[in-house]
Amino acid sequence: MQAKLKAQPSAAQFADIDWRGRCIEVEYQWIAGAAVAPLLIFLHEGLGSLSMWKDFPQRLCEAAGCRGLVYSRPGYGASTPRHDGETWLPDFMHRQAYEVLPALLAALGVDPKRDRPWLFGHSDGGSIALLYAAHFPDQVAGAIVLAPHIMVEQLSVDSIEQARLAYLETDLRRRLARYHADPDSAFWGWNRIWLDPRFRNWSIEDEVPQIRCPLLAMQGLDDEYGTLEQIHGIARRLPQARLLEIPDCGHSPHRDQAEVVLAAATAFIAAPRG
Repeated sequence: MQAKLKAQPSAAQFADIDWRGRCIEVEYQWIAGAAVAPLLIFLHEGLGSLSMWKDFPQRLCEAAGCRGLVYSRPGYGASTPRHDGETWLPDFMHRQAYEVLPALLAALGVDPKRDRPWLFGHSDGGSIALLYAAHFPDQVAGAIVLAPHIMVEQLSVDSIEQARLAYLETDLRRRLARYHADPDSAFWGWNRIWLDPRFRNWSIEDEVPQIRCPLLAMQGLDDEYGTLEQIHGIARRLPQARLLEIPDCGHSPHRDQAEVVLAAATAFIAAPRG
C-alpha cells in the first residue's frame, strides 16, 4: 500500500493514501507537543469526524503531555466520501485497523515500531483501536477505549434503528452536516452495515486476548448503544485491562463526563509500567 503526503493551506491537512485501488484523501490534524512526548492517536465514533471531537483531543494532550494525531476515516468529515452505492462489509472495522491506519501513518512519516503510539478510541473507533493493538502488538504503547464494541448486542441494533428513523424524520442530517462534507456518506455507511443481518454475528472477542499493551476501557452506565458486557468481556479476556464504569453517562463519556475521562486517561498514561 503506497501513500504520499499532500499539503493543504487550511487548518486541517490532507494525506493521500492508496487504499483498495482508490486514491483516498484523509483529513488529519496534528496537536503540537514536545518531540519526545508520547504520540496519542484519536479514533472517532461511527458518526464522528475530526471536527466532532471539538477541543477534547487538545485538552487531553495538554493534560497528559502528549502530541496528538486526529483524523477523519474515509467516508467521514472532509475525507473522501464513499462512492455512490458503496456498501461496507462486516469486516469494515478490521479494514480500518489493518489497512487504513497503517497507510495513514506511513503517509505522515510515523514509524509505529519506533514511535509506539497510544490509541484513544470511541465506540467504533474503540473497536478499531482494539483490533490494531491486537494485530500490531509491538506497535502500541497503550490503548484507552470509550464504549467500544466487541460484539453486536440487540440494544445496539435497536438504537441504530432509532437513529435511522431520526435521520429520515428529524433534523439529524442537518446537524451532522456541521461535521461531514457529505453527511449521507457518513450516516448510511455506518447505519446500513450495523443493521445488515450479516453483521449480527460480528465479534472481535477472539482478537482481544492478543493485545499485550496496557488498556483502559471506560463506559457510561447509561450507554444507549451497549451494555457493560462490552467492557466486562474485555476484562475477562485481558488480565491487564482496567475498567472504569461512569455514572450519569451515556455513549459518549468524553462529552458527558469530560473531566472524569480526562483525569482517568491522564493518570493511566502517566502510570509507571513494570
